[in-house]
Amino acid sequence: MPPTKIEISVKTIAFTALFLLSLWVLFLIKDIVLLLFVSSLFMATMEPSVKKLERLRLPRWLAIIFIYLFVIAILFITFAGIVPPLIDQSGVLIAHLPEVINQFGLTGIDQNLINSQIAQLGSVSGRILSFAVSIFSNLAAVLVVGVVTFYLLMERKKLSQYLARYFGQGIEQEVIRIVEKVEHRLGDWVRGELTLMTIVGILSFIGFRLLGMEFALPLAIFTGLLEVIPNFGPTVAAIPAILIGLSMSPFHGLAAASWAFLVQQIENNFIVPKVMGKATGLNPLVVILSLATGFRLAGIAGATLAVPVVLAISVIFTELYSKKLR
Repeated sequence: MPPTKIEISVKTIAFTALFLLSLWVLFLIKDIVLLLFVSSLFMATMEPSVKKLERLRLPRWLAIIFIYLFVIAILFITFAGIVPPLIDQSGVLIAHLPEVINQFGLTGIDQNLINSQIAQLGSVSGRILSFAVSIFSNLAAVLVVGVVTFYLLMERKKLSQYLARYFGQGIEQEVIRIVEKVEHRLGDWVRGELTLMTIVGILSFIGFRLLGMEFALPLAIFTGLLEVIPNFGPTVAAIPAILIGLSMSPFHGLAAASWAFLVQQIENNFIVPKVMGKATGLNPLVVILSLATGFRLAGIAGATLAVPVVLAISVIFTELYSKKLR
């Protein structure tokens, strides 16, 4: 039997080299890509509101500024009411952690090591006040995201012109349809997650206060924030509440675990179906693998943005596959 001869064309080699080079460049500028994706998420979230204000005969730039001012006002009012007690309770909580750990008698762990790690938390107030901007590394990055989002919203109306220039008149409408579906899914996901985080945080706070637990506010905020990470977030968020409850009494520990379980059941059976609807529609295994991959590539920020990235990719591939079948 004659040996099989495999020929690789110059075009294939060039395409492979260009593809690998593109991946390498994307890896080098992953921070910029992350920034653009976050800005795109915000754009998809605010675009429906901008369109509604435009129907009231407001210029697009004025509608965007109005939404920015509204969001800033809401954040300012929220932080003004929450941050001072949050700083006080969180400071007491961190100082209380060694005592909690000692009560459980965690053998095999050097207590000096635990205390040194807790001490590295640094200034409590500084850490909490900077938490809001930690996702984007610093305040300058947040401002950049805001500016980029503004320009993306301004240029959104010219999308058809740009697509017609690069893809031609025939493909332009099909690409716009896919882009609008991606924006719709991502916008639904962001709005749903914000609503879900708020509801779960409020329910947790009410339950912890009724149980007479200490540090109810920081525990509730921590629970609400971790809702952004599906599957793992609620479970991880329940651990500190249970430990703090057990440090008070076995009853408080059991009550905290029961309340966390009850909130998760209410969330899974009532809140998520109503709030999230079909915003994700992803298989749980896909979500878990996405979270693991995102965390490996970009830490907490990668895990947080893993689901919307997979959502966008799934919409694009679904639309392209459906078109191929048609």
